[in-house]
Amino acid sequence: MSLNVSCTQVSQKRTLSSLLAGRVVKRPKQADVRRLQEAAIQLLEQQQNLSSLFREVGNPDPWNIFSSQDGVQNQGTSEGIVSDITGSLLVGELRRQAEHLGVSVTVLSVKMVLERLKEITEERKEDERREMLTDSQRVQLFVLLKSTRELLSQGVFCSKLLWQEYSRDQSPPRLEVLYHLHFYNILALKYIIESDEGVKLWLVPQLKALCGWTPPQEEEETKLVQQKVLSALLGVLVGSGFERSDDPTAADRRISPICRSVLDDVLFWLLDAVDTKSAGAGAELWIQIFDASLCGVSASAEALQRFFTHSLTQTLTYKPRLTVSDAVSQQNQWIFSKADRLLTSLYRKLAVMFGVEQLLNQLQQVLETHEVNWKLVLSFVSTLLVYSQSAQSSLRDLLSRLLNSAFEGYDLENMITAFLLARQASLEGPGVFSSYSDWFKMSFGGGSGFHANSKKSLVFLLKFLSDLVPFEPPQYLKVHILHPPFVPVKHRSLLMEYVSLAKTRLADLKESVEDMGLYEDVSGASLQPQCQAVQDVEKAVSLFEGTGRISATVMEASIFRRSYFLTRFLPALLTPRPLPVKPDARMSFIEALKKADKIPAAQYSSYVESCQKQRQHNTNASCSDAKDDPLEVLEVQLMEFTELVVGGDEGEISAQLSRISHTLSVVFPGRPDDLTGQTVIKLDADAPQSSELHVKVVNMILRNFCQCVLDTSRANPPNKQTQWASRFVGALIGNSQLLCSLVHRLWDLFHNQASSLSSAHVLGLAVFVVHLYASTSNSPLVQLPARLVSVGEALSSALVCSKHADMIFCVRLCIAAVCYGICRTESLPQHQLQDFIPSSIYKKLLYLIPRLLPETRRTAAQHLEENLWSSVTDSSSSWRETAGHMWRSVAFQQLEQKPEYQLLFSEWLRNELRVQRSEDVLNEAERQEYQQWVCLELYLTKRGEEGGCGGDVNKLCSHLLHGVMELQPSSEQDLENVSLRVCESGGCLPDILSRLQEVVYEMELTDLHGSRADVCDVLFEVVFQRFSSSSSANISSDLSLQQTLHTWNRVLLTLPPALLVKLKAEGGRTALDCSKLIQHVNQHQRQACSPVGLLCCSVTSHLLRGLLCASSRCGRPGEEFNRSWSQISVKCPLLLVSTAFHWRRLSAVLSSLWLRLTDGDSLPEQLKIISDCQNWSCSLEKGQMLQTPPAAALLSASSLHRVWRRCEGNDRSFRAALNLLRPERDAKYKQMLVFLFFLCVNDYLSSLLHPQEKNHEEVGRFCTELLNLLVDSPDWLLIFKPNDQGVYQSVTMVTSDRFTRLMPWAFCSLLLHQSPELLHRALRCPGFLHTAVVCYVNVLQLFLDGETPPTATEKQVEPSEILNQSKRLILTVISRSSPAALSSKQRTQLESQCADVDPDVAAALSLHLDPQSLSPEMDFL
Repeated sequence: MSLNVSCTQVSQKRTLSSLLAGRVVKRPKQADVRRLQEAAIQLLEQQQNLSSLFREVGNPDPWNIFSSQDGVQNQGTSEGIVSDITGSLLVGELRRQAEHLGVSVTVLSVKMVLERLKEITEERKEDERREMLTDSQRVQLFVLLKSTRELLSQGVFCSKLLWQEYSRDQSPPRLEVLYHLHFYNILALKYIIESDEGVKLWLVPQLKALCGWTPPQEEEETKLVQQKVLSALLGVLVGSGFERSDDPTAADRRISPICRSVLDDVLFWLLDAVDTKSAGAGAELWIQIFDASLCGVSASAEALQRFFTHSLTQTLTYKPRLTVSDAVSQQNQWIFSKADRLLTSLYRKLAVMFGVEQLLNQLQQVLETHEVNWKLVLSFVSTLLVYSQSAQSSLRDLLSRLLNSAFEGYDLENMITAFLLARQASLEGPGVFSSYSDWFKMSFGGGSGFHANSKKSLVFLLKFLSDLVPFEPPQYLKVHILHPPFVPVKHRSLLMEYVSLAKTRLADLKESVEDMGLYEDVSGASLQPQCQAVQDVEKAVSLFEGTGRISATVMEASIFRRSYFLTRFLPALLTPRPLPVKPDARMSFIEALKKADKIPAAQYSSYVESCQKQRQHNTNASCSDAKDDPLEVLEVQLMEFTELVVGGDEGEISAQLSRISHTLSVVFPGRPDDLTGQTVIKLDADAPQSSELHVKVVNMILRNFCQCVLDTSRANPPNKQTQWASRFVGALIGNSQLLCSLVHRLWDLFHNQASSLSSAHVLGLAVFVVHLYASTSNSPLVQLPARLVSVGEALSSALVCSKHADMIFCVRLCIAAVCYGICRTESLPQHQLQDFIPSSIYKKLLYLIPRLLPETRRTAAQHLEENLWSSVTDSSSSWRETAGHMWRSVAFQQLEQKPEYQLLFSEWLRNELRVQRSEDVLNEAERQEYQQWVCLELYLTKRGEEGGCGGDVNKLCSHLLHGVMELQPSSEQDLENVSLRVCESGGCLPDILSRLQEVVYEMELTDLHGSRADVCDVLFEVVFQRFSSSSSANISSDLSLQQTLHTWNRVLLTLPPALLVKLKAEGGRTALDCSKLIQHVNQHQRQACSPVGLLCCSVTSHLLRGLLCASSRCGRPGEEFNRSWSQISVKCPLLLVSTAFHWRRLSAVLSSLWLRLTDGDSLPEQLKIISDCQNWSCSLEKGQMLQTPPAAALLSASSLHRVWRRCEGNDRSFRAALNLLRPERDAKYKQMLVFLFFLCVNDYLSSLLHPQEKNHEEVGRFCTELLNLLVDSPDWLLIFKPNDQGVYQSVTMVTSDRFTRLMPWAFCSLLLHQSPELLHRALRCPGFLHTAVVCYVNVLQLFLDGETPPTATEKQVEPSEILNQSKRLILTVISRSSPAALSSKQRTQLESQCADVDPDVAAALSLHLDPQSLSPEMDFL
């Protein structure tokens, strides 16, 4: 290639870079590099002009001439060569041109750089609105500035001349260009401010414009450069404006006010935007720059503090146009939740370098020395209180200082300042500061108050309060009236003047004292009368629910404040709503007021009608905020809260929660109760669903909480997270109405919709429950059907473990909750672990994990290095792995040492018995293995103080029995087919009964001191305990007793019968001890057996087989059985009667058993007698008369009774047989017939109580037949006299105590159906009159006590009619009886008994039977 070829021609074929690159085959030596530089410069100087050269400098690619063909660069060499070539080229050309033009090279270099600078930064039409350079402009500018810095380093460039020329342009300079000049150390920003007297004129608008301009979304680099520009400018302005030196120069003294003025102008621009609510992204961006770390390069810490102090002062004193009266009346609109976010952000930025005490001291200084903007001052106080937890105590100290100063110098300014600050703090709620009423009472309510020193101080206070009256919201006036300042008696008139003035003001505001609430309102905020009435209603209902009585306050208001009661309280109470099926506390309270005649009848009728309409057409809850939909506002606030939680800014989290609480108070207007005790949430799973709005809000809250838990868990474990969760839950529990909706929703989710919850939901809801439990001291209690518990415990009770799916959900939720609690308290003391783990949830894991994971049953605690929380949140980790990890952790195992966290054996049994076998996760074999491990390895060996049995098998047996006995089946269940019924029920009772059988069998084999005796004692001891807890004289206890008996009989039939009879050594031989058995039958079986007076066949058979088996272990089995049965016949007639009744079904079973036990011996004599009695009674039915067996009269009567029952109404032959047993034929027949009559009367009484089971008329006819045989003998009357029965005393031990009490009713009812002839015969019977009157008195007492048999069918006579007929009968009997029918003592006793209950009968007794009262004139009677 020839050197004569022009540069243009060369460039058309190959670039200089490629041309030179082609020549470089190997790395050049240093000498070759110098020669190459000189040749290149000579070549370029021949055809290059200066302007083109600067443009080429702007393109970096042509200078990259040291690239090899494969693209690999030698960075160090190429950069050095390029820099040298650039500098040499520019300087050489500049000198040549300057020489040619005859000007200074410095002037020429400045001119050329300025021209290139303008060319680069020249605005295009599409960029007219840009405040920043484009990316391409910025790249060109960087290259130019590097070259300019090279010129500056070689002494051919002047920075001051550049600014002088640049500033002459009419258009203001771009701030980004100035920043880059400053950054490259070409032209300092401080010099620009110093040298330009009009800098403020263009700098402030440029700053505003730059702040207000938003770069396109894709230009991320431009956003960063924008922040850097603003930060650098702010740093220079702060450093130049607020830096102090011992010997400042004239320039420093001149620049400082300029910088301050610029900063103030921008601050005022920001405050103007906030004041007019037109603040945009520009103001927010400027506030973000207020950061100590951003400004620290250009300004010292002291300068920053002075700047923040100055800015805070300027803010608080900005446009002080609001007067004190404005502040008094409007400050409730200046609370934190209503403040502009930019304003609160500004306060936070300005306060970041100061402590709370410093800020409050600064505030006090500003208040004392400046006119302030009260809106900004009070919103600053609110922001400080919300963001700083320590501000509350510091503010209290400031208020005390202000009040002290005010009363010492009678200074009104300090006084009004203290009141405004105290009221502002109280407006933020009890979680931030105490209520205004509390503060006012604490400051002025006692004799040690600030005003109590002298009369002058008192007058000063009252004068001050009086001056505030025209401006104060009514709520503060009410507080002053309800809680007046302490005033000595002699100055009482001064207080009365103020009270009168305040009441007059309330009347002017149409809020007379009548509109004041019935109860104290701890909030200092003003309430509408309707809201105040709603509060009063809630408190009155709560008090009524707790005491069952209308509070005295409500009763007094209904009399002395009737206007408020009728126009405010009752309308709030009688707000229409869908009434629940079961009356709640509010309905009961309304009914109580109605009964007390406190509700007008018309108003009550209108309320009931409106409630019915509401039930038909339930409208959604309305919102009182007309400006915005609270649901949308809350959704946005919760989304912002999620972002703040991830960021971890605790101050912003608290602020956002304050806003959320305000929005929730709009949706749930019910205010927190301020009663002394905790309020109670009544959990009603069947209650009507909440309004649609409330359900949406609750779902939104729970979803947001779950999302927050998920997001924070990805970043940090619980112990390294902020307190966001506890604060979130704390904000919710303050609203009782919201908390009630939350509890009901969570209950529904856990109990009914568990399968629809994802893993994220389970994790979040578990954490939510933990924090609800941790807030127990601040939250209401929950009323479950049987007990009062905390919110966390109530929700854990919704977790059922009866089915496979339920168990899996429960264990997942509980694992998440307990792991969170363990990790949350990892760095805290051990005792705080209990604050975050509900004992009920922990116990569920103690039950479920060994059941579902067999490998954990014999696992010891281990010190694990793995992160427990990561296994919970890791999606690839299963709940089984997490459960095993948690189970082995030391923290989990240590918690079980606490008594309240120990799963007692009785609790385990309750859980296990509720499991549905058909839907159990374990099969039969697995369940047997698990239950045997629990019983024999876990609880048998565990110490008693840990909930176990301490190695005592008797205790294990007792626990199993108690657990089974806690099951309460319905009384309708039949005991004949126990095993079938248990299988049908689906529970694990058969398995537990099997475990009980195994334990009893082990006790019998391993006890060396007489196992059967010990087992018998254990069994009956448990039974006596269970029945004693159910014994009482009312219907509910009778039902409970019957249910307990059914459950015990289930157990009884599964145990070996021989264990029910105790063996004892007596006279060198083994004998039976039936005392426990007899006591059990007489005390328990007798009271609840069905039908009454008869044990069921299965129980009777079991007891008899037990007697036979136990007898076979004695030396003479037959004799021992006979002796025992003779004892039973006398002391346990119920078993005797039941045996006779069921003998036809029992005889074969007992005979077969006895043959097996005795190797073919004949039946014991007593059993033969029973068989003989059965044969004898059957022969009577056939009209034959066999020899009467030598049996007890009751046994013979029972056999006859069974035969008659078997006749089923076709009893003509049996009636004929009765004539063979007439009492006059044989004396022993009389006792037999009396016992038979008793058994039939017992049937008759059963037919009255249960007419569907027996034929009432048939039983009555048979009783009449027997009465015809017995009416002439007084013995039949003895069965109706429980205290005077003689040989018939045993009948009271056959039937239940209730039936014994009802025998007089049977007596009267029977007599009313008898013929006059039979009644005439009865009248001649000795003792009839006495028995009849006593029975009538007892019937009357039964009627008064409400124990008469109910009317079950239309054919039955009403109890009142029976009573009236009985009275007429008794009066007739008395009138027809002779005075000799009663002794004087009997007559006196009867008159005394009748005097209180029926004076007519008492008078008849006295008139007809008293010999002294009889006269010839009365003889006609």
